[in-house]
Amino acid sequence: MTWLLLAGAILTEVAATLSLRASEGLRKKIWIAPVAVFYIAAFSLLTVALANGMPVGIAYGIWAACGVALTAVGARVFFKERLTARMIAGIGLIAVGVLVIELGSQAH
Repeated sequence: MTWLLLAGAILTEVAATLSLRASEGLRKKIWIAPVAVFYIAAFSLLTVALANGMPVGIAYGIWAACGVALTAVGARVFFKERLTARMIAGIGLIAVGVLVIELGSQAH
């Protein structure tokens, strides 16, 4: 259950960040509500995941890593932003880092 909450937190945070990008610095007022709702949802889901026993180091590490990777991919898909070979390699390294964090949490 906590993993689903964390996944929801990550996806809503990415949606909020991409909505913020779509708002062009909040100049497009129609995006203000989605930005606010998605960020509130993201932090609420993260709070519940932590309250249900997910270790903060694991949650935050995975949140940050997945958020960076998914935001970069989402920016490419929705806004045609550049996604270079180095950036793709970085996303691969992030994925490896998340795996190492998860495996490390199970080691004890």
